[in-house]
Amino acid sequence: MKIQDFDFDLPAGLIAQFPPEQRSSSRMLHLHGASGELRDALFADLPRYLSAGDVMVFNDTRVIKARLCGVKDSGGKVEVMVERVLDAHCALAVIRASHAPQPGTLLFLADALTVTVLAREHDFYTLRFEHADTVSELLERYGSLPLPPYIARPATQADEARYQTVYARQAGAVAAPTAGLHFDEAMLAALRAMGVVIAQVTLHVGAGTFQPVRVEDIADHRMHREIFHVPAETVAAIRAAKAAGGRVLAVGTTTLRALEAAAAAGGGELQPGYGDTDIFITPGYRLRVVERLLTNFHLPRSTLLMLVSAFAGLEHIRRAYQHAIEQHYRFFSYGDAMLIERRP
Repeated sequence: MKIQDFDFDLPAGLIAQFPPEQRSSSRMLHLHGASGELRDALFADLPRYLSAGDVMVFNDTRVIKARLCGVKDSGGKVEVMVERVLDAHCALAVIRASHAPQPGTLLFLADALTVTVLAREHDFYTLRFEHADTVSELLERYGSLPLPPYIARPATQADEARYQTVYARQAGAVAAPTAGLHFDEAMLAALRAMGVVIAQVTLHVGAGTFQPVRVEDIADHRMHREIFHVPAETVAAIRAAKAAGGRVLAVGTTTLRALEAAAAAGGGELQPGYGDTDIFITPGYRLRVVERLLTNFHLPRSTLLMLVSAFAGLEHIRRAYQHAIEQHYRFFSYGDAMLIERRP
């Protein structure tokens, strides 16, 4: 398939720049993958689509303060986005600069940190933080929250709460698993009270989620690797639900990717797992675990749009997105939700 198959025109005014006043006050578009039927709803209606014994799986990753600004030793400005903490003093990062820094270059960041560029591989640099404190401690002290590039404003103190899910636990992501931003404690309590089983996975969302697909044929695209963990108790909950006729709902594309990566590593059967994944889900991919997906609306020409097209069918997604534009749904991280029933 070609990258043009996943393009669409989006009015800039539909890109949500701020979260809704209340987490659970978003709209929700329901798409039935078998029939293609669309239904306008509210996120508050979500419990009506679930039954006791269903499993909802959440990604409990926590966004770190991954963005640092400063200068090179030559004086040129740089922006560093930490992709992954490698050990106490080293990290993998994306660097934006007018001229790419070479190995050995010193960076002076946040008016407080000296960082050495050790190596570069493709889009990523290995950096060493020349400081007694750990990288994680330094990022928390000097870093800023990495809002997505399509949010055209600086991060505020309010974003530090609203660009995290209420159930975020495992620090390591540089972007939020945004489908989870709609949930508040009241919604989670209501779901538990009606007998919905709540389970967790971890996938640390990387900067690659915002990287454009630069190839014409999507089969030539290579995903950046991300750390995932699917615990044994989540696997047990999913197996029990399926055996009893319940359904599995993944909250977000990152949750779905973690589950499918664990199933692929298990030879097609979901198994507990931990490691790196570069799983790339496109139309034609055989999905093994999840019957339903709660997600936001995604960027044109993005790997996430390809994933939801694999889940529901490309033509259904095209029609759903056109409907969302016509009905003025809010798009991207702080936007509205979409509940998708998997295409058979």
